[in-house]
Amino acid sequence: MSSTSESALVPWLAEGQRLRLMRDLEDQIRCAGYGRIAGVDEVGRGALAGPVVAGAVVVDSDHVVPGVDDSKRLPPRRRERLAALIRQFHPHHTVIAVSPQEIDRRNILEATRLAMRRAVMALDPAPDLVLVDAVPLPDLPCPALPVIRGDLLSYAIACASILAKVARDATMTALGNDEPIYGFAANKGYGSAAHRAALASHGPGRHHRHSFRLRPATGEVAS
Repeated sequence: MSSTSESALVPWLAEGQRLRLMRDLEDQIRCAGYGRIAGVDEVGRGALAGPVVAGAVVVDSDHVVPGVDDSKRLPPRRRERLAALIRQFHPHHTVIAVSPQEIDRRNILEATRLAMRRAVMALDPAPDLVLVDAVPLPDLPCPALPVIRGDLLSYAIACASILAKVARDATMTALGNDEPIYGFAANKGYGSAAHRAALASHGPGRHHRHSFRLRPATGEVAS
């Protein structure tokens, strides 16, 4: 084999190994007797505006989508291409949004759990076990296993994170057309410098969460 062929083969082998590691937990769970395994993840928990969105996916053990990763590590166009492939090869999936008004009524952690729970409950057929990114998710009709940094370590959770991110980004772009002064199309509701400046000048708009506050020294969000 030529050196050129070998160098072209290395990334392909590395990607295959990365995906095998991401699917290792799911493979172990299947060996324990669970058939339908779902991943669930949320997007938008730390934003100042817009919904919190959860995606849930039952992954087909016979298919894997190359390139699946934590949605935050992927550029937008690649996320969108991967989301289309995930929907094609893992057809049992859902995306659920919880509004800013419900976030204000419940608090962001409980609204996040609500979005995740609704996403899982909407899956048909229902999963036998759910892998959750970090957050304990009680009161499901099947076992739920929280996985710290799950969107990096679990293929199923990463698939869910991509679907949720693509759906929420599209929502925030649409909301940006409704209230352009906040720049939602660019910041997706997160606390960028320009977004914080618009809030200081105009106050919150229709799509903001009123239960957040900004730490003055850092501009970080506190619930």
